[in-house]
Amino acid sequence: MALARSRRGGEGMNYWPGFVDALSTLILSIIFILTVFVVVQFYLQQEVAGKDTALNRLNLQIAELTELLSMEKSGKSSMEDQLAQLRASLANAESDRDKFKGIAEGAGAGLSAAQGQASELATSLEGEKKISARALAQVEVLNQQIAALRRQLAAIEASLAATEQKDKESQARIADLGSRLNLALAARLQELTKYRSDFFGRLREILGNRPDIRIVGDRFVLQSELLFDVGKAELKPDARAEIDKIATAILELSAKIPADIAWVLRVDGHTDVRPIAGPIFKSNWDLSAARSIAVVQYLASKGIPPQRLVAAGFGEFQPIDPEKTDDAYKRNRRIEFKLTER
Repeated sequence: MALARSRRGGEGMNYWPGFVDALSTLILSIIFILTVFVVVQFYLQQEVAGKDTALNRLNLQIAELTELLSMEKSGKSSMEDQLAQLRASLANAESDRDKFKGIAEGAGAGLSAAQGQASELATSLEGEKKISARALAQVEVLNQQIAALRRQLAAIEASLAATEQKDKESQARIADLGSRLNLALAARLQELTKYRSDFFGRLREILGNRPDIRIVGDRFVLQSELLFDVGKAELKPDARAEIDKIATAILELSAKIPADIAWVLRVDGHTDVRPIAGPIFKSNWDLSAARSIAVVQYLASKGIPPQRLVAAGFGEFQPIDPEKTDDAYKRNRRIEFKLTER
Protein backbone atom coordinates (compact mmCIF):
# COMPACT_ATOMS: atom_id res chain seq x y z
CA MET A 1 0.00 0.00 0.00
CA ALA A 2 2.79 2.46 0.73
CA LEU A 3 4.25 1.60 -2.65
CA ALA A 4 0.90 2.36 -4.27
CA ARG A 5 0.67 5.63 -2.52
CA SER A 6 4.21 6.58 -3.62
CA ARG A 7 3.38 5.70 -7.17
CA ARG A 8 0.22 7.76 -7.14
CA GLY A 9 1.58 10.61 -5.08
CA GLY A 10 1.43 12.92 -7.96
CA GLU A 11 -2.31 12.34 -8.60
CA GLY A 12 -3.59 13.76 -5.29
CA MET A 13 -5.11 12.13 -2.13
CA ASN A 14 -6.50 8.51 -2.49
CA TYR A 15 -8.84 7.20 0.33
CA TRP A 16 -9.69 3.80 -1.06
CA PRO A 17 -7.01 1.71 0.69
CA GLY A 18 -7.97 3.00 4.17
CA PHE A 19 -11.64 2.19 3.53
CA VAL A 20 -10.72 -1.34 2.54
CA ASP A 21 -8.78 -1.83 5.74
CA ALA A 22 -11.73 -0.62 7.85
CA LEU A 23 -14.15 -2.78 5.95
CA SER A 24 -11.95 -5.84 6.34
CA THR A 25 -11.64 -5.24 10.05
CA LEU A 26 -15.44 -4.89 10.35
CA ILE A 27 -16.05 -8.06 8.39
CA LEU A 28 -13.58 -10.00 10.53
CA SER A 29 -15.29 -8.67 13.67
CA ILE A 30 -18.69 -9.72 12.41
CA ILE A 31 -17.38 -13.17 11.48
CA PHE A 32 -15.84 -13.50 14.93
CA ILE A 33 -19.09 -12.50 16.61
CA LEU A 34 -21.07 -14.93 14.45
CA THR A 35 -18.58 -17.66 15.20
CA VAL A 36 -18.87 -17.04 18.92
CA PHE A 37 -22.67 -16.96 18.63
CA VAL A 38 -22.73 -20.26 16.74
CA VAL A 39 -20.46 -21.87 19.33
CA VAL A 40 -22.60 -20.59 22.16
CA GLN A 41 -25.75 -21.70 20.34
CA PHE A 42 -24.27 -25.16 19.79
CA TYR A 43 -23.24 -25.39 23.45
CA LEU A 44 -26.69 -24.39 24.60
CA GLN A 45 -28.37 -26.91 22.30
CA GLN A 46 -26.08 -29.66 23.57
CA GLU A 47 -26.83 -28.79 27.17
CA VAL A 48 -30.59 -28.67 26.54
CA ALA A 49 -30.48 -31.99 24.64
CA GLY A 50 -28.52 -33.60 27.46
CA LYS A 51 -31.02 -32.24 29.95
CA ASP A 52 -33.93 -33.68 27.92
CA THR A 53 -32.25 -37.08 27.84
CA ALA A 54 -31.65 -37.04 31.60
CA LEU A 55 -35.24 -35.96 32.20
CA ASN A 56 -36.56 -38.75 29.95
CA ARG A 57 -34.50 -41.33 31.84
CA LEU A 58 -35.77 -39.94 35.12
CA ASN A 59 -39.36 -40.07 33.83
CA LEU A 60 -38.90 -43.74 32.82
CA GLN A 61 -37.43 -44.60 36.21
CA ILE A 62 -40.28 -42.85 38.01
CA ALA A 63 -42.86 -44.67 35.81
CA GLU A 64 -41.28 -48.03 36.70
CA LEU A 65 -41.21 -47.03 40.36
CA THR A 66 -44.90 -46.03 40.23
CA GLU A 67 -45.80 -49.42 38.75
CA LEU A 68 -43.88 -51.20 41.51
CA LEU A 69 -45.38 -49.04 44.21
CA SER A 70 -48.93 -49.83 42.98
CA MET A 71 -48.28 -53.53 43.72
CA GLU A 72 -47.33 -53.03 47.33
CA LYS A 73 -49.86 -53.57 50.16
CA SER A 74 -48.45 -51.21 52.75
CA GLY A 75 -46.42 -47.98 52.97
CA LYS A 76 -48.34 -46.65 49.99
CA SER A 77 -49.17 -43.20 51.24
CA SER A 78 -45.61 -42.21 52.17
CA MET A 79 -44.26 -43.45 48.84
CA GLU A 80 -46.95 -41.53 46.95
CA ASP A 81 -45.91 -38.36 48.79
CA GLN A 82 -42.32 -38.89 47.76
CA LEU A 83 -43.35 -39.50 44.14
CA ALA A 84 -45.43 -36.31 44.23
CA GLN A 85 -42.35 -34.41 45.37
CA LEU A 86 -40.32 -35.96 42.55
CA ARG A 87 -42.96 -35.03 39.99
CA ALA A 88 -43.01 -31.46 41.32
CA SER A 89 -39.23 -31.31 40.94
CA LEU A 90 -39.52 -32.63 37.39
CA ALA A 91 -42.21 -30.06 36.59
CA ASN A 92 -39.93 -27.30 37.86
CA ALA A 93 -37.05 -28.70 35.86
CA GLU A 94 -39.14 -28.84 32.68
CA SER A 95 -40.27 -25.26 33.28
CA ASP A 96 -36.67 -24.17 33.67
CA ARG A 97 -35.74 -26.09 30.53
CA ASP A 98 -38.41 -24.27 28.50
CA LYS A 99 -37.24 -20.97 29.94
CA PHE A 100 -33.65 -21.73 28.98
CA LYS A 101 -34.72 -22.72 25.49
CA GLY A 102 -36.35 -19.32 25.09
CA ILE A 103 -33.22 -17.67 26.35
CA ALA A 104 -31.10 -19.67 23.93
CA GLU A 105 -33.36 -18.77 20.99
CA GLY A 106 -33.06 -15.09 21.83
CA ALA A 107 -29.32 -15.19 22.29
CA GLY A 108 -28.74 -13.38 18.98
CA ALA A 109 -29.42 -10.03 20.66
CA GLY A 110 -25.75 -9.71 21.39
CA LEU A 111 -22.62 -11.55 22.43
CA SER A 112 -22.48 -10.08 25.93
CA ALA A 113 -26.14 -11.01 26.58
CA ALA A 114 -25.52 -14.51 25.16
CA GLN A 115 -22.52 -15.01 27.43
CA GLY A 116 -24.55 -13.93 30.49
CA GLN A 117 -27.38 -16.25 29.58
CA ALA A 118 -24.96 -19.05 28.92
CA SER A 119 -23.50 -18.56 32.38
CA GLU A 120 -26.98 -18.53 33.90
CA LEU A 121 -27.93 -21.63 31.95
CA ALA A 122 -24.81 -23.43 33.07
CA THR A 123 -25.59 -22.54 36.69
CA SER A 124 -29.19 -23.70 36.30
CA LEU A 125 -28.12 -26.92 34.63
CA GLU A 126 -25.73 -27.58 37.47
CA GLY A 127 -28.59 -27.10 39.91
CA GLU A 128 -30.77 -29.44 37.88
CA LYS A 129 -28.04 -32.03 37.91
CA LYS A 130 -28.04 -31.84 41.69
CA ILE A 131 -31.81 -32.17 41.74
CA SER A 132 -31.57 -35.17 39.43
CA ALA A 133 -28.96 -36.71 41.71
CA ARG A 134 -31.22 -36.21 44.73
CA ALA A 135 -34.14 -37.68 42.81
CA LEU A 136 -32.07 -40.72 41.88
CA ALA A 137 -31.02 -41.07 45.52
CA GLN A 138 -34.71 -40.95 46.55
CA VAL A 139 -35.52 -43.55 43.91
CA GLU A 140 -32.80 -45.79 45.31
CA VAL A 141 -34.19 -45.35 48.82
CA LEU A 142 -37.67 -46.21 47.57
CA ASN A 143 -36.31 -49.28 45.80
CA GLN A 144 -34.74 -50.41 49.06
CA GLN A 145 -38.02 -49.81 50.89
CA ILE A 146 -39.90 -51.81 48.25
CA ALA A 147 -37.43 -54.67 48.58
CA ALA A 148 -37.87 -54.62 52.37
CA LEU A 149 -41.64 -54.62 51.98
CA ARG A 150 -41.46 -57.56 49.61
CA ARG A 151 -39.34 -59.47 52.10
CA GLN A 152 -41.86 -58.72 54.84
CA LEU A 153 -44.73 -59.83 52.63
CA ALA A 154 -42.90 -63.04 51.78
CA ALA A 155 -42.33 -63.73 55.48
CA ILE A 156 -45.97 -63.03 56.29
CA GLU A 157 -47.16 -65.28 53.46
CA ALA A 158 -44.88 -68.05 54.64
CA SER A 159 -46.17 -67.66 58.19
CA LEU A 160 -49.77 -67.73 56.97
CA ALA A 161 -49.09 -70.85 54.93
CA ALA A 162 -47.56 -72.56 57.96
CA THR A 163 -50.52 -71.49 60.11
CA GLU A 164 -53.01 -72.78 57.56
CA GLN A 165 -51.17 -76.08 57.40
CA LYS A 166 -51.22 -76.37 61.20
CA ASP A 167 -54.90 -75.45 61.21
CA LYS A 168 -55.66 -78.17 58.66
CA GLU A 169 -53.75 -80.70 60.74
CA SER A 170 -55.56 -79.56 63.90
CA GLN A 171 -58.93 -79.79 62.15
CA ALA A 172 -58.08 -83.30 61.00
CA ARG A 173 -57.10 -84.30 64.55
CA ILE A 174 -60.26 -82.68 65.95
CA ALA A 175 -62.40 -84.50 63.40
CA ASP A 176 -60.70 -87.78 64.28
CA LEU A 177 -61.14 -87.16 68.00
CA GLY A 178 -64.77 -86.15 67.42
CA SER A 179 -65.39 -89.34 65.48
CA ARG A 180 -63.81 -91.41 68.24
CA LEU A 181 -65.80 -89.52 70.87
CA ASN A 182 -69.04 -90.06 68.98
CA LEU A 183 -68.29 -93.75 68.72
CA ALA A 184 -67.50 -93.91 72.43
CA LEU A 185 -70.64 -91.97 73.32
CA ALA A 186 -72.71 -94.19 71.08
CA ALA A 187 -71.26 -97.25 72.75
CA ARG A 188 -71.95 -95.76 76.20
CA LEU A 189 -75.46 -94.81 75.18
CA GLN A 190 -76.11 -98.28 73.89
CA GLU A 191 -74.78 -99.73 77.12
CA LEU A 192 -76.90 -97.32 79.18
CA THR A 193 -79.94 -98.26 77.08
CA LYS A 194 -79.32 -101.89 78.04
CA TYR A 195 -79.24 -100.99 81.72
CA ARG A 196 -82.36 -98.86 81.30
CA SER A 197 -84.17 -101.88 79.87
CA ASP A 198 -82.96 -103.97 82.80
CA PHE A 199 -84.11 -101.24 85.19
CA PHE A 200 -87.60 -101.07 83.68
CA GLY A 201 -87.86 -104.84 83.64
CA ARG A 202 -86.86 -105.04 87.30
CA LEU A 203 -89.36 -102.31 88.24
CA ARG A 204 -92.09 -104.17 86.39
CA GLU A 205 -91.25 -107.28 88.37
CA ILE A 206 -91.26 -105.42 91.67
CA LEU A 207 -94.32 -103.21 91.13
CA GLY A 208 -96.38 -105.65 89.12
CA ASN A 209 -98.68 -104.97 86.17
CA ARG A 210 -100.74 -102.02 87.41
CA PRO A 211 -102.79 -99.54 85.37
CA ASP A 212 -101.46 -96.53 87.31
CA ILE A 213 -97.83 -97.48 86.53
CA ARG A 214 -96.71 -97.68 82.90
CA ILE A 215 -93.70 -97.31 80.63
CA VAL A 216 -93.86 -94.49 78.05
CA GLY A 217 -90.86 -94.52 75.70
CA ASP A 218 -87.72 -94.32 77.85
CA ARG A 219 -89.59 -93.22 81.00
CA PHE A 220 -91.25 -95.09 83.85
CA VAL A 221 -94.49 -93.22 84.70
CA LEU A 222 -96.46 -93.17 87.96
CA GLN A 223 -99.70 -91.23 88.36
CA SER A 224 -99.41 -88.37 90.87
CA GLU A 225 -102.45 -89.62 92.84
CA LEU A 226 -100.43 -92.72 93.69
CA LEU A 227 -97.89 -90.61 95.59
CA PHE A 228 -99.52 -87.25 96.47
CA ASP A 229 -102.83 -85.81 97.54
CA VAL A 230 -104.44 -83.20 95.30
CA GLY A 231 -102.56 -79.87 95.37
CA LYS A 232 -99.90 -81.14 97.80
CA ALA A 233 -96.22 -82.11 97.58
CA GLU A 234 -95.87 -84.32 100.68
CA LEU A 235 -95.57 -88.05 99.99
CA LYS A 236 -98.54 -90.05 101.18
CA PRO A 237 -97.69 -92.70 103.81
CA ASP A 238 -98.62 -95.60 101.55
CA ALA A 239 -96.60 -94.05 98.69
CA ARG A 240 -93.35 -94.56 100.54
CA ALA A 241 -93.67 -98.34 100.13
CA GLU A 242 -93.94 -97.93 96.34
CA ILE A 243 -90.92 -95.66 96.22
CA ASP A 244 -88.99 -98.13 98.41
CA LYS A 245 -89.46 -100.68 95.65
CA ILE A 246 -88.12 -98.23 93.11
CA ALA A 247 -85.13 -97.46 95.37
CA THR A 248 -84.42 -101.20 95.66
CA ALA A 249 -84.37 -101.57 91.87
CA ILE A 250 -82.08 -98.55 91.51
CA LEU A 251 -79.63 -99.86 94.10
CA GLU A 252 -79.52 -103.26 92.41
CA LEU A 253 -78.91 -101.61 89.04
CA SER A 254 -76.24 -99.19 90.33
CA ALA A 255 -74.15 -102.16 91.44
CA LYS A 256 -74.10 -103.43 87.84
CA ILE A 257 -73.46 -100.18 85.94
CA PRO A 258 -69.70 -99.51 85.46
CA ALA A 259 -68.39 -96.58 87.46
CA ASP A 260 -67.16 -94.76 84.33
CA ILE A 261 -70.71 -94.37 82.95
CA ALA A 262 -72.06 -90.97 84.02
CA TRP A 263 -75.68 -91.97 84.66
CA VAL A 264 -78.39 -90.23 86.68
CA LEU A 265 -82.00 -90.95 87.57
CA ARG A 266 -84.09 -87.93 86.62
CA VAL A 267 -87.40 -87.47 88.43
CA ASP A 268 -89.80 -85.24 86.48
CA GLY A 269 -92.92 -83.68 87.97
CA HIS A 270 -95.93 -82.85 85.71
CA THR A 271 -99.36 -81.34 86.32
CA ASP A 272 -102.48 -80.80 84.24
CA VAL A 273 -103.30 -77.50 82.59
CA ARG A 274 -105.81 -76.25 85.16
CA PRO A 275 -104.51 -73.43 87.39
CA ILE A 276 -103.68 -74.38 90.96
CA ALA A 277 -105.72 -72.80 93.72
CA GLY A 278 -104.00 -72.52 97.08
CA PRO A 279 -101.74 -70.34 99.22
CA ILE A 280 -98.68 -72.62 99.16
CA PHE A 281 -97.88 -72.87 95.46
CA LYS A 282 -98.17 -69.93 93.11
CA SER A 283 -98.19 -72.02 89.92
CA ASN A 284 -98.28 -75.56 88.57
CA TRP A 285 -94.59 -75.16 87.93
CA ASP A 286 -93.92 -74.73 91.65
CA LEU A 287 -96.11 -77.74 92.48
CA SER A 288 -94.45 -80.04 89.91
CA ALA A 289 -90.95 -79.02 91.06
CA ALA A 290 -91.82 -79.52 94.74
CA ARG A 291 -93.19 -83.02 94.05
CA SER A 292 -90.10 -84.13 92.10
CA ILE A 293 -87.85 -82.75 94.87
CA ALA A 294 -89.84 -84.69 97.50
CA VAL A 295 -89.34 -87.95 95.58
CA VAL A 296 -85.61 -87.26 95.04
CA GLN A 297 -85.07 -86.48 98.73
CA TYR A 298 -86.80 -89.67 99.76
CA LEU A 299 -84.73 -91.76 97.33
CA ALA A 300 -81.56 -90.16 98.73
CA SER A 301 -82.68 -91.09 102.23
CA LYS A 302 -82.80 -94.73 101.04
CA GLY A 303 -79.12 -94.78 100.17
CA ILE A 304 -79.12 -93.68 96.54
CA PRO A 305 -76.17 -91.28 96.00
CA PRO A 306 -77.48 -87.70 95.60
CA GLN A 307 -75.10 -87.11 92.68
CA ARG A 308 -77.08 -89.75 90.78
CA LEU A 309 -80.42 -87.96 91.26
CA VAL A 310 -81.94 -85.01 89.39
CA ALA A 311 -85.25 -83.27 90.15
CA ALA A 312 -87.10 -81.35 87.42
CA GLY A 313 -90.50 -79.63 87.33
CA PHE A 314 -92.34 -79.18 84.02
CA GLY A 315 -95.69 -77.91 85.26
CA GLU A 316 -98.43 -78.25 82.64
CA PHE A 317 -96.13 -77.64 79.68
CA GLN A 318 -95.35 -81.28 78.71
CA PRO A 319 -98.76 -83.01 78.48
CA ILE A 320 -99.04 -86.53 77.11
CA ASP A 321 -102.76 -86.10 76.38
CA PRO A 322 -103.84 -82.73 74.93
CA GLU A 323 -107.55 -83.31 75.46
CA LYS A 324 -109.59 -81.24 77.95
CA THR A 325 -111.18 -84.17 79.78
CA ASP A 326 -110.87 -85.55 83.29
CA ASP A 327 -109.13 -88.68 81.99
CA ALA A 328 -106.61 -86.50 80.07
CA TYR A 329 -106.01 -84.35 83.14
CA LYS A 330 -105.39 -87.49 85.20
CA ARG A 331 -102.87 -88.91 82.71
CA ASN A 332 -101.03 -85.60 82.58
CA ARG A 333 -100.64 -85.45 86.40
CA ARG A 334 -97.69 -87.77 86.77
CA ILE A 335 -94.20 -88.47 88.12
CA GLU A 336 -91.71 -89.84 85.58
CA PHE A 337 -88.45 -91.71 86.22
CA LYS A 338 -85.84 -91.59 83.47
CA LEU A 339 -82.43 -93.26 83.54
CA THR A 340 -80.22 -91.01 81.41
CA GLU A 341 -76.77 -89.50 81.01
CA ARG A 342 -75.50 -86.70 83.19
